[in-house]
Order: sequence, then C-alpha cells, then structure tokens
Amino acid sequence: MTDDEVVEALRTVVLEGTLPPPATPEAVAEAEEIIRFPLPPLLRRLYLEVANGGFGPREGILGVSGGPVQGNFRDIAELYQDGPDPSGGIPAGQVLIYDWGCTIWSLVDFGDPAGAMWCTHDGEHWPQGINLAEWLAGTLTGTLELDALLESEPASQID
Repeated sequence: MTDDEVVEALRTVVLEGTLPPPATPEAVAEAEEIIRFPLPPLLRRLYLEVANGGFGPREGILGVSGGPVQGNFRDIAELYQDGPDPSGGIPAGQVLIYDWGCTIWSLVDFGDPAGAMWCTHDGEHWPQGINLAEWLAGTLTGTLELDALLESEPASQID
C-alpha cells in the first residue's frame, strides 16, 4: 500500500466512528520538540489528518498529547521522555508506538523518513524489516502477526 492508500483506508475506519479525532498541529510540534526528531511524514499526516492514535493492531498505536490514554501511557512524547530502555541501548529517535503486551514493543525510527519499524523485547532490539506504511498495511489486512515479529533474529542485544 502507498502512503495515500494507508491514509484512505484509515479514514474509512474514522467514518465508522472507531478512532479519536485528529491531533492538533501544536501537539505534533510539541512531540517533535520533546523527541528532537521530526515525525516521519506518514505518521505526521495520519496524526493531523486521520486520528490522534488508535489505528493499527488491536487498540492501536499511541498518539501525541491529547490522544486517548492506553494503560499507563499518555502519548509517544511522554513515553519517549521516560526512556524506552534504561540502559540506553535503543538509539535516539526510535520511538515506542505500540505495546503488544508482555514487554514487547514496536518502535518507529523517526530518523528515517520512511519510518523503519523496530521491535524490542526482553532486552533485545531488532529491525522488523518493514517501514511504517507496510506495518500499518499489515495491520489493516490482518497479515502483521506478533509471532512473526518475535521469530526474526535480533540484530543487537541491549546490555
């Protein structure tokens, strides 16, 4: 799916009334200031044009300030400020966006305009081998599976 196709597919979900309203430009700018990286263009567009989080697998990804709270997590910037990993093994600009449960997270690399996706679990950190558009397309089509993410060999260990 192209970025435009992902946006349109998620807009359909909004029309069904299952997603929160879009984020404000101020909330997106605040997140970028805290994270110190610009949002990948697709993620920025989705937050501003479609919904402030809630899209993606299950209950959806976290939004920016003003989006729905998920568990103990208010938004991506707050979570980034708290640090995804106390050891510092996850590179700057990789932002936790989705909690699969059991300490398994998907991250998006804000340093990559395509939004390369990463995974972290039990001190391991590895690339998912797809970008944000592909990740979201997989959630829309039901082809993105947690088991497949965990089967891939981690690229690095977090010590």
